[in-house]
Amino acid sequence: MPTRRARYRAGVTASELFLKRIAIDAPEEGLPDDYPFDLPAVRHLGERALTSPVTVFVGENGSGKSTLLEAIAVNLGLNAEGGSKNTRFATRATHSELYRWLLTTRSGTRPRDAFFLRAESFYNVASKIEDLDEGSGQLLASYGGVSLHEQSHGESFLNLAFRRFGGPGIYLLDEPEAALSPQRQLALLRRMHDLVRRGSQFVLATHAPILMAHPDADIWQFDVDGITHTTAAQTEHWQLLRAFLNHPEATIDEFLQE
Repeated sequence: MPTRRARYRAGVTASELFLKRIAIDAPEEGLPDDYPFDLPAVRHLGERALTSPVTVFVGENGSGKSTLLEAIAVNLGLNAEGGSKNTRFATRATHSELYRWLLTTRSGTRPRDAFFLRAESFYNVASKIEDLDEGSGQLLASYGGVSLHEQSHGESFLNLAFRRFGGPGIYLLDEPEAALSPQRQLALLRRMHDLVRRGSQFVLATHAPILMAHPDADIWQFDVDGITHTTAAQTEHWQLLRAFLNHPEATIDEFLQE
């Protein structure tokens, strides 16, 4: 009987991934000591292969997930605040210099599409898209045909995934669950699955167990020891949510006791 992953898999193989490997180009004198090189996930990154069409970064706030994802995006030619390769603007230059130290190994096949969804700065991307549209409606048609500012945050995220993402492409998602209800997270999971089967690749940073549960997910755990590989069920996010759902009153009492 085929495994659960085999039943769902129909996308690219590891050798066909657009982004195959990432590494830090460390000089002989070593890496700097300041941010972001003081993050264990960065300092101990070394050289790592991407082996699945869905790579998931998990870990506590401040562990370096978004920092590394941002560096990958910029290294691939995407805008630091989000968008496609044609999205060029900077509200405020706050991204780190990590992308300059990052080495990426890519396949010989160029993706037809690429997009960096960054939840915290999507408002700025939406504003830039409207500026580029210039009232014609042609560009907005790829985002549901309605101003992204006139849609709820969650609606705009889903329209981005269902209307703008076409594949085969590479999609970097930074905390996409920020605007999505659990039901909408499942919808995004399904859309990711459809795009993976069409040859797309995803790298995402998330705290959402629903998104970690993608059957193709290779989960990278960011912690004080650097980066390790794990499963969704072994993450603290999953275990805490399961404890809460199984024993809500006891879990709340434990966290609220003095």
